[in-house]
Amino acid sequence: MTTQGASHAPHPTIEPTAEIDTTLRSQARTWNHWLGGMHSFAVDREAGNKFAVTYPGLVERVRTTRHFLGRTVRYLARDAGIRQFLDVGSGLPSAGNTHEIAQRAAPGSRVVYADNDPQTVLYARQLLGSTPAEAVSYHEASLHEPEAVLAAAKETLDLSRPVALVLSGILGHVPDYEEARAIARELLAALPSGSYLMSHDICDTEADWRDIQSRHNATAAPLAYHLRSPAQIAGFFEGLELVEPGVVALTSWRPDPGGRYSPEWAALVADLVGGVGRKS
Repeated sequence: MTTQGASHAPHPTIEPTAEIDTTLRSQARTWNHWLGGMHSFAVDREAGNKFAVTYPGLVERVRTTRHFLGRTVRYLARDAGIRQFLDVGSGLPSAGNTHEIAQRAAPGSRVVYADNDPQTVLYARQLLGSTPAEAVSYHEASLHEPEAVLAAAKETLDLSRPVALVLSGILGHVPDYEEARAIARELLAALPSGSYLMSHDICDTEADWRDIQSRHNATAAPLAYHLRSPAQIAGFFEGLELVEPGVVALTSWRPDPGGRYSPEWAALVADLVGGVGRKS
């Protein structure tokens, strides 16, 4: 893999419903733009391109996390036999997202998405379109309210059977580390033995990114992201049986054959750390 900048390819026309405000930037749609997707509007692409220039390494980090999502969900569905997924703080369910990967690996997999942004939920439901509601559903629910997330999940998932809990780069948005751990524990406590946690975040080991994140947080309080130490990220998996190779740099977690990251890319995103753990 070689490093890439933000996508500037033409975007097909998208016809949003009247409830979707195309004049306000959406974090989820901007993220989709960084991934090279087509589900964004001019306001998202303009802001996304500016962020990509201001924060070197941002797009590479976004794409690395999506690669990790693909590998872990495929492992869980194909190798671990998981057929239910709860993806919290998921953004848009566009190409390469959880339900697409899981259902390709194991047809019949069920997926619940949850996000706290009403605009993201509206657009996500539009994108899901004809996807059977009994297989994939999208709910407005906040990570800070685990009970609401679990109540939404019960509409599609059978929580008496194993579930993969996907917390993809989301726990860093909880300022207090102990609160973040408590949220993860509460969600996992509601899931039976044989369930899994997939989680990753950015750790605080790179001075350049610490500075970048500090500058971003100072100007974007609602979207502030809090870096953790490697030990803190590993702490989210306390009590779980780690899947090899454990909690590691994302580029080192079971890379696809023939899909090795270039040394330059791997070094640039070395502070992205995560893993997969199984509940006994």
